[in-house]
Amino acid sequence: MFRAFRSEVENAVEAALDALDLPTDDLGVEEPPEDVPATLASSVAFRLAGAVGAAPPAVAEDVADAVDIDDCEYVGRVDTQGPYVNFYVSDAYYADTLDAGRADDYGTLPPTDTSVVVEHTSANPTGPVHVGRARNPIFGDAVARVLEYAGNDVERHYYVNDAGRQVAVFTWAYETFEESDLPEPERDRADYDLVRYYRKGNEFLESAEGDVAEAAEAEIADIMQGLEAGDEETYERVAVVVDQVLGGMRTSLERLPAEFDRFVKESQFIRNGDAADVVQRLKDSEHAVYEEEAWQLDLSAFGLEKNLVFLRSDDTTLYTTRDLAHHEWKFENYDEAVTVLGEDHKLQAEQLEAALEILGNDTDTLRQTFYSWVNLPEGGMSTRKGTGVDLDDLLDESIRRAREEVEDRLGSRVRNDELDEDDIDRIAHQVGIGAVRYDIVSKQPTKGITFEWERALDFEAQSAPYVQYVHARCCGIEGEAAAAGIDASTDVSVLDTDAERDLLRDIARFPAVIEEAAEDLEPHVVATFAREFAETFNTFYRECSVLNAADEDVAAARLGLVQASRHTVANALDALGIEAPESM
Repeated sequence: MFRAFRSEVENAVEAALDALDLPTDDLGVEEPPEDVPATLASSVAFRLAGAVGAAPPAVAEDVADAVDIDDCEYVGRVDTQGPYVNFYVSDAYYADTLDAGRADDYGTLPPTDTSVVVEHTSANPTGPVHVGRARNPIFGDAVARVLEYAGNDVERHYYVNDAGRQVAVFTWAYETFEESDLPEPERDRADYDLVRYYRKGNEFLESAEGDVAEAAEAEIADIMQGLEAGDEETYERVAVVVDQVLGGMRTSLERLPAEFDRFVKESQFIRNGDAADVVQRLKDSEHAVYEEEAWQLDLSAFGLEKNLVFLRSDDTTLYTTRDLAHHEWKFENYDEAVTVLGEDHKLQAEQLEAALEILGNDTDTLRQTFYSWVNLPEGGMSTRKGTGVDLDDLLDESIRRAREEVEDRLGSRVRNDELDEDDIDRIAHQVGIGAVRYDIVSKQPTKGITFEWERALDFEAQSAPYVQYVHARCCGIEGEAAAAGIDASTDVSVLDTDAERDLLRDIARFPAVIEEAAEDLEPHVVATFAREFAETFNTFYRECSVLNAADEDVAAARLGLVQASRHTVANALDALGIEAPESM
């Protein structure tokens, strides 16, 4: 309803300015100041004061007088306060909000008929997912989810680096070293098993000298040349390690959950000739130079000082070269392409976009968004055998801590057999995984994060458990109301307290929050809304009882409001990839 209300306000302000023969290039429709009780306000008077030759409050009065709301369904009245033209919602706004909010898919916007591919994570398939990179799948999956809620047809892709030097080193090491040369794997899974070969290979290359080092490098070069030449046997050798490690990585990512519709291997763009075509077209461009025994792009015309190397002296392509072919493939098959990248890839992303323009592509449909790193506090977790903290470690620890918190809070229910071990496991998993996701996705992506257990698992603060508890509380109220024989209604005329109206206003805003998050690729906007919504609901819960309402009509309407609240908070959590427990 808020989106429709906003549209009515914008149309009314524009029509008023037209009637006053004033410019309509900036309507100034925005959130009002805190001391203005309106839902939306227009600050257009500030902009027009100089042209009109009157003080902003006087201009605001003129604009308000010219506003016609006779045809508006959701604008109830208009007034001014100082320089602001203020717009208030109608009773129909509240009624339609309560009705719409009770739908299971509330918050989902109409289809846009736009296909969007979201590429995220894409960590090199050389071992388990490290916690430092955990923000990519969590942030990337949330971006995909809000785009889907916004009505887009979304595909989630993982771009697999299976043709670069690291994979060649991995393949060589796997074929060179024996199991007896390696330490015990940290987990019984392929990615943990095979990463030992990768680490061993890199240790060997760092210390090897003379003929031994040259021989190893020659074997690695042969693998890279075989990949570049499209040699089928080489691809099969590489696939042995890549596919096994990817399988293990997928298991970790699915725990978040972060699932993918497609794993796109960069080798396909070598094998089908697309990378070679890109190389030739870049060579033919006016920006191509041959320096330091490599083909490069001089990108100074695009404001970039560092050249982009796109072909080595041995005629092997680089990751970015293959990624250019990959992006052209995305442009051909999807209306929009979104890429989630770490902040250390900003220069590479700028070079890629410039090169795509040199190749003749319209990059307006490409959106690249960046995130900063996730750190753990000192002593927060052990780093087994000095190999760092893997995503699995973080999730296991979060579930363990969540279980302790749940058992402490629900001790009496456990003792009275209201909850069994399966219930505790379920709640601990939902809360533990939710705590990790929310703590990471609730921050602006460009800000660094230090993950802190006390904050993430705090049931009383800005955390996933705090929001999840609202959903569980809604489910509990509905269960108690059903037992008491209360049927929900949508009669908003009896919902006249500040707590009830504030909750309705928050519910109405949810679709607009999804719209904003999708437009800006900022799912933390949804996380902020969810936390604020939880605060608003808790005020309602304290002040407006369903079971002890003044009469049956109020009880029924409040129950309808609880149902709308449950769908709102459930879908806000779902847009962030967080489960909504029915009990906690």
